[in-house]
Amino acid sequence: MSTSREVVVVGSGFGGLSTACYLADAGFDVTVLEKNEQLGGRASRLEADGFRFDMGPSWYLMPDVFERFFGHFGKEPEDYYDLNRLDPHYRIFFKDGDTAEVTSDREAMYDLFESYEDGAGDALEEYLDTSETHYEVAMEQFVYTDRPRLRDWVDWEVMKAAPIGLQLLGTMDDYVADYFDNPKLQQIMQYTLVFLGGAPSNTPALYNMMGHVDFNLGVYYPEDGLGSVVDACVELGEELGVEYVTDAEVTEIVNRKQGFVVESAAGDFEAEYVVSDADYAHTEQELLPEHERQYDADYWDDRTYAPSAFLMYMGVEGDVEPLEHHTLVLPTDWDGHFQQIFDEPTWPEDPAYYLCVPSKTDDSVAPEGHSNLFALVPIAPGLDDTEEVRTWYRDVILDDIAENTGVELRDRLVFEEIFSVSEFADRYNSQQGTALGMAHTLRQTSLLRPPHRSEACPGLYFTGSYTTPGIGVPMCLISGQHTADALVEDA
Repeated sequence: MSTSREVVVVGSGFGGLSTACYLADAGFDVTVLEKNEQLGGRASRLEADGFRFDMGPSWYLMPDVFERFFGHFGKEPEDYYDLNRLDPHYRIFFKDGDTAEVTSDREAMYDLFESYEDGAGDALEEYLDTSETHYEVAMEQFVYTDRPRLRDWVDWEVMKAAPIGLQLLGTMDDYVADYFDNPKLQQIMQYTLVFLGGAPSNTPALYNMMGHVDFNLGVYYPEDGLGSVVDACVELGEELGVEYVTDAEVTEIVNRKQGFVVESAAGDFEAEYVVSDADYAHTEQELLPEHERQYDADYWDDRTYAPSAFLMYMGVEGDVEPLEHHTLVLPTDWDGHFQQIFDEPTWPEDPAYYLCVPSKTDDSVAPEGHSNLFALVPIAPGLDDTEEVRTWYRDVILDDIAENTGVELRDRLVFEEIFSVSEFADRYNSQQGTALGMAHTLRQTSLLRPPHRSEACPGLYFTGSYTTPGIGVPMCLISGQHTADALVEDA
């Protein structure tokens, strides 16, 4: 058995790609094993009939995190991909016929909020100023600084931040309601919770910092889509000496006295350390023997999981005006949708959903004269998505799009593919088919999330959305640094 500083990273989502880069930069020999035919984990691409879709994340938020990640290695995002700042950030179709646009123009946003509610313009200014403060404190003290143990919280900087933390232990719906009475304004301030896998009623108010992300930091599109960010991370890793192996589904992680043997479809790989960016529950329940698991099946069954998704990738003849690059379609009361995700799991009867049209910004993602469009409906994980159900729900969404945006798609679809609960489970070994991982409820935030270090199997580490700091591409990049730091500290 080799005793060199060899690391196998299982899974090539952003957490795994990030960890690999940091470890290679620290002098480790790193091999990344990816189950599927392409790198990127949930950030896969779908290419067919001249269309190219980002299958997973499609919002480029928190540009400062990407700059920090590449900057660690003496690089800049622009060394690998070009960025376009989107304006408007997104358009909203409310199902009562109303529309609104969120833009980078603060004065226009003041007027928009004031048009819905007297005094809401000033409330927005106060909300965003507070959100910026919370963002800066939270990122420095609780996101970039990993605090996995209780003793890590006995720190003067944490104590100074404690008043902010204590006042934000409520829920986002209560917090936002203190600023705005109008339900549409409340929705605008809370929609980013979908990216955290939560609902306004179960997400801690500390995530009000997403208002700063949304309104102040801006929304971007990397040329060629989020897949180009995957390519950038892979290219950076190659420059640092990382090796990547695709079609290498891992079937077992064997812990021996001299190190690990990682058994995969591409052969066996020996390593002194293993990092898993695969689904945390899958790794523990399927890849490890029982005595090396930190948690039993009951633990995983009791977690609150982020939604799964009903995704429709569509190639459309002609344009899809009046949709923007990012478009939200929202019922005026979305409580029912969240209840049908978290409380009484079923297919949403009056869905809130997201439409993405990257061809509005990037001509290369669709053939000339066509539009690239996908629809994403958040749904409860674990739903039964038979072909009959999928066909029925496809028609529900196409009808809803036509009714509430005026865009009729049925006779113009030249390509179509559906991806839902069963595909998330099969392609990504995702617990209950969740699209994102564990939701950011109060009981699943910060040190209450599963740790980076395995507490049952020394030498095994975890990265990605189940760990701190949590869900989302920027958070997974940061998670990679936390995991690498923990391994380097232990080595």
